[in-house]
Parts: sequence; C-alpha cells; structure tokens
Amino acid sequence: MRKIGILGGTFNPIHNGHLILAETARSFYGLEEVWLIPSGCSYMKELSCILPGRERLAMAALAVGDNPCFRVLDLEVKRQGNSYTCDTLEALHAEYPDCRFYYIVGADTLFHMESWYRPEAIFAGCVTVAAVRDCADEQLEEQARRLADKYSADIRFLPSLEIGISATEIRRRLREGMSVRYLVPEKVRIFLEENGCYREENVLPSDGKEIV
Repeated sequence: MRKIGILGGTFNPIHNGHLILAETARSFYGLEEVWLIPSGCSYMKELSCILPGRERLAMAALAVGDNPCFRVLDLEVKRQGNSYTCDTLEALHAEYPDCRFYYIVGADTLFHMESWYRPEAIFAGCVTVAAVRDCADEQLEEQARRLADKYSADIRFLPSLEIGISATEIRRRLREGMSVRYLVPEKVRIFLEENGCYREENVLPSDGKEIV
C-alpha cells in the first residue's frame, strides 16, 4: 500500500506553517506523498471572509509547485453542496484503492471530530495523525484512547514545530497593507498582492469545510 498524507483545510490563504506541517508528517511517517485538499463548501465556517475555491486552489498549487512530494487536489472545490471529510475519504479510496491515507490534523481537532459528519466513517477511512508540540499531554492521550475504543480509530501523534503563523493574521496584515513576506511562499505572496486579496472590498462569498 502506498502511504499518502492528506492535509485538508480552507487554506485561506495557504501559508508556510501548512507546508512545514505537511513536510514534517511526510518525513516522520515515511509518506510517499502529501496531498493538500482545499475545502469546498463548509457547513462549519462563516463564509464571508473566505476567498472563492478557485483562488485558494490556485494559491495552493503555487505553494507546492517546487515539491514533487506534494500534490493539490480539487475534488472538494468542485463538489456541489456541503463538503464532508467522510465523503472525501470515500472518494479517495474508490479512486486510489492501493493507498493507505494518513489524515493530518492539529492536536486540538481530536476534541472536535466527533461533531463532524459521520465521524465513524472518517476514523475507518484513515490513520489519524495529530500534530503535537513535543509530546501529547495526558488529556490528549486520554481523548485519543477514548476515540480508539469507541471508533476503533488508529490515532498517532506527530511531534511538530511550534509555528506561529496564522491565516487570520495574514489576512489582517493584507487588509492593513502590511507585508506578508516569509509568512507565505513567495509565489503566493505575489498572487495575494497582485490580486488585492483580503482587502475588505475584494473579499467574496465562497465555498469552505470541516476545517483542520
């Protein structure tokens, strides 16, 4: 089985923290590739400040263009209606039956995944990789054990760097005309600035997801 990492999110916008997380998971778990999946229409997100899917998809493609181990998939952006993680995993298994998927999330996501649509299907469809700083604390380990018992979930931890980059801060800086150099890949920075992204008058209603 090919070992493939999955990193989903609105990527609004994609930034260097996302890429560092993806590369850390690829290296730590010996993944053949990591596939980044910008979200489609989210039932869990306020959409007013999310760029259209085609723009977030374009930025993600620019961000990973020089890494042969990263791919960007458009299946959620193209999907009509609400976008659910379980549907994405089922579609991936149908198209890539030779792959074992490692779904990469932030550690705190383990406390929220049961509120997602059909969590049992999510846990059945992947190895869940939770990124933690240094090591998991007792509360997080207990939550992982509980999910493993309830859903037969395969949950593993990923020691990761503390990267103080947030999409919210990037959007604020762009709105205020401040530089985002070194917070995002250079090609993404150019795209953001040339297209005036996240200036209040240019933010459009969009598509989004169960977000990591």
